Formats: sequence, structure tokens, C-alpha cells
Amino acid sequence: MTMKFFTKEKKPKLYDVLAAAAAAAAAVAVLHFAGKGELPLISAIVLDVFFLYLTARLVIACEGQIRYNPYSYNTIFYAGFALFSLSVLITHIVLTVRIAAHPDVYGTGMIVSILASSARNYMILSAPFILVISIALCVSNVSLIKHEGFRPVNVLGIVLSALLISGEVFMFTFDHSASGSQSQVMIHDLLVNVFAAVYLYFECMIIGVIFAEVLVCRHEPAYDKDFVIILGCGLRKDGTPTPLLAGRVDRAIAFAEKQEKTSGKRITFITSGGKGDDEHVSESASMKRYMLEHGVPEDRIIEEDQSVDTVQNMRFSNEKIKAAGGGKAVFSTTNYHVFRSGICSARVKMRAEGIGARTKWYFWPNASVREFACLLVAHKRKQAIILAALTAAYVALTLLMYR
Repeated sequence: MTMKFFTKEKKPKLYDVLAAAAAAAAAVAVLHFAGKGELPLISAIVLDVFFLYLTARLVIACEGQIRYNPYSYNTIFYAGFALFSLSVLITHIVLTVRIAAHPDVYGTGMIVSILASSARNYMILSAPFILVISIALCVSNVSLIKHEGFRPVNVLGIVLSALLISGEVFMFTFDHSASGSQSQVMIHDLLVNVFAAVYLYFECMIIGVIFAEVLVCRHEPAYDKDFVIILGCGLRKDGTPTPLLAGRVDRAIAFAEKQEKTSGKRITFITSGGKGDDEHVSESASMKRYMLEHGVPEDRIIEEDQSVDTVQNMRFSNEKIKAAGGGKAVFSTTNYHVFRSGICSARVKMRAEGIGARTKWYFWPNASVREFACLLVAHKRKQAIILAALTAAYVALTLLMYR
């Protein structure tokens, strides 16, 4: 990955998008009412320009967020909704061409109708992608259960697949069942558009998470680090690291060896993980013993044995780094856990890049679904605001369509 992380000092802001949206809405309203609805082509062009600007700004904001801090909810949002904005832009360009060719057929009402149906249209366009993702999740979950046994947590991928497919099936069936008076059809369209808006939001989040996880897992930090934090994740009954934890340690050792070979700079290891109620030793102590057995000098290992979750991993490890004189840090975890670990790092004001240890192919998808659920829970307020605003916009457009 060639893009550099943490090279920008200011977080991207999208306040100009709100101003552009207000200006576009005002321009279309003036054209509609002042022109008595007879200027659909100009209105369509105005909206084309706005969605072109919106798509460009979301892409630029995503790139800027990656360089400022890729481990952010904003990275997910910008990536997911940039794709949706692009689909709306393409749809409106097609509509503009049709209006230019048949001005007597397509009026301003069609513009509002297309906007109100944009979430539904996106669900239809993305249905093949959703089907592929759902099948892949089910296949990986069946293999996971076959290898690891049945547990409720091992069917998260199947549950998500069922929800995604059910949403698409509901849309394809319910969307074509409107009948009755105009008010009844309007209520039907309101329900469909609100459902599509909610589905759209979570679909964009899923796409954004896939993008963000692939981005951070493929990224290889510069070989100029002073510390590597190894995040704990449970031990065997005999106190030795599980294969998952051993993979994180091995990844950290491999990074340290490559850095020393590439730049000549030696790195200090921080083993981070406390002692669980069912564990005989701390995860930190177990990792240290494993590293000593693999030839890592003891004076290059700092133990952090008080943390009980990822946020504490980062907070207490950061304190160890400061106590040791400070420096650049990288953290080692399992590939599916890199993105959320980076978010935890940002929460404690630590700019640290992540490296991911590989895991079995059938384990990663289900674990990623679990990480996705944790990300949603961790940002409830921000998501509630965006989801409410998105829903309100589609309600307003639907009512305007039937005014």
C-alpha cells in the first residue's frame, strides 16, 4: 500500500457539502416555481453538478481521512456513501439526457421521483453484490462450524446474510404491490422509501467497513518504529498462547526483524494483556515467555499486564511508551481486528499504525461481522443522527412527489 497514514494534521470537514446542497435545493425550487415547472432540463443540470461535487468531495474527504487517521468511523462513511453518490450521479445524468431528448415527456416531477427512489434504485443495482457477499458469508460460516463447532457467535455471518437477503426480497416484492387511492399509494411509497433509506445506510456501512478493513490490513507501515504493541486475546488452559495469539506475536517479531534488516533500527516489544478470571498467568507474561523461547532478548520486552480490553491495551501501552521516553509505535493483532484496534488507539490519543496476522480463511468473515457489530455499537449517537437525517430526507422527497 503506497498511501501514507498519519501524514495530514487536519481532519477533513464536509461543511461545504451542506452549503452546496442548500444552494442546489434553492436553485431547483426557484427554477421550478418561477418557471412554473417548465425548466426541468436546467434543474436536472443543477442537480448533476451538485452530485458530481458531492461524489468528488466524498472521495477527497476519504483520501484526506486516510492520511489524517484511517482508523475512523469517517473512513467507513466516506467510502460507503461515495459509491452511493456516484450511483445517484449516473442515474441523474441518464435522466438529464432523456429530458434533453424528450422535454415534453420528462418534467420536474420526474426529477423529484428519481431522487425519492434513489435508495430503492441503489438496492436494485447492488443486489448482485449483496447476493455474492451473503453466499460467501454462509459458506465461510458453514466451514467455521465444521472446524470449530457450533456456537451462537459462529453463525453471525449467516444471520447477517439472512437479514441482507430478506431486505432485498422484501423490497422486490413489496415495492410492486401498491394499489388503491393516491393517499394509499403515497403511504406505501413512504414505507418503501423509509425502509430503503435504513437499508441503504447499513449497506453503505458494510461496504465502507470492507473497504477500510482491506485498506488497513494491506498497509505495511514504514520501518522506522520504536515500539510494537502486541494485543492479547486469550490463552490455552496450560497458559501458553492460543494459535490466534501466537500469530500476533509472530507477526510482531517478523516486522521487527524486517525493520532491523531494512533500516538497522531495533524495536522494543510491548506485550499487552492482563490475566483473565480463567487464566493462570497474564497474557502479557505468556507472550513474553513465548518470545524468549523464540530468541527475543528480555531487555527488548516491556510487559503491560493490567488491560482487560482493546481500549485499555492501547491506553496502558501508551503510558509504557511515554515512560520509556516516547517514540513511534505500531500494534500487532489479527487481520480482522486491525481496523477496530486502530479506532481504540485513536480514542486514547495515540497515533499508531497496525499490522495484521493472518487467520484461517473461514474464520475471518465471521470475525469481521463481529467487528462490524462492535463498530456500530460504539458509534450509536453519530449513526442515529445520520440515519434520522437520511430518513427525514426521503420522507420529505416522497411527500414532495405527492404534493
